[in-house]
Amino acid sequence: MRTNNSHVKKIIVSIYFIFLVLAIILPVFIESLRIFSGNATLSSVSFAVVFFGLFFIVHFICKFFEYDSDGTKVILTNKGLLLSEYFNYRQHVVEFEKERLLAYSFKNYIIYRTLTIYIKDSRGDGKRRETFNITLVTKRKRRYIRQSLKKIVKANKKAS
Repeated sequence: MRTNNSHVKKIIVSIYFIFLVLAIILPVFIESLRIFSGNATLSSVSFAVVFFGLFFIVHFICKFFEYDSDGTKVILTNKGLLLSEYFNYRQHVVEFEKERLLAYSFKNYIIYRTLTIYIKDSRGDGKRRETFNITLVTKRKRRYIRQSLKKIVKANKKAS
């Protein structure tokens, strides 16, 4: 099964465009506050902190996710949405044989969702943990991913 969240790419690029427009308008707004109220240092600093905080939250949350379990291998990919075609600046790819999957878990925080997979280490008895950002993956696609991973884990437990 193959799935990804490429449909949200246009939305995220639009959000980054809105942040760019706000970054241009914010200094003009702060200057108008200084003209009308005299000293607006506290409000201008608070506007700037809120703006940069929102920007970094969006930048942290907005990632492309792809899941591919066709064939004998499972491939999971996370990468940034902005400039991702030109630079692999936030890319996290894990490729492993289906037989090496031990377990998985989905975590749902308030504004952030993760998929954690546990894989047998190729060198020995140990296990490796990999975490992926699935915040922008729809509920239906998360259900499909869960079904696919459950099927793989069930087959692995039956085989051992």
